[in-house]
Amino acid sequence: MAHKSKTQRAKASAARSAKKAERAEQSSVASSEPVVAAESTEAPKKGLFAKSEKKEAAAAQDKQPKAKKVEKETPKKSRFAFFKDVKAELKRVTWPSRQDVVQWSLVVVAALLFFGLYVGLLDNVIITPLLVAISGLGA
Repeated sequence: MAHKSKTQRAKASAARSAKKAERAEQSSVASSEPVVAAESTEAPKKGLFAKSEKKEAAAAQDKQPKAKKVEKETPKKSRFAFFKDVKAELKRVTWPSRQDVVQWSLVVVAALLFFGLYVGLLDNVIITPLLVAISGLGA
């Protein structure tokens, strides 16, 4: 299998860095939310609170606005978006070198010749005489 070029490695590295920065930004946004909200949503452990404290915690939890499910909106794709995606995928393919193609082609041709000769010999030298001998037509 051919190795990736320097350009391909640089693009992959840039993509990984961008994803890492995006995850860091998302985690910083999530961590900047008030800690009080996270504490009030946790269920109190048994035996650690009095009954009145449990009721207060449950009431505080009910007052918290429930988070709405955010549906991801898929952008409407143009008529030829599929072909653009195919072209982009083909640019990312690591194509074999000429030497790789020649080597694997020779392997395939050699395997075809070997198995062709094997089946031909098996048929003409072993199977056909055996069938003639069994049927008694050769006598």
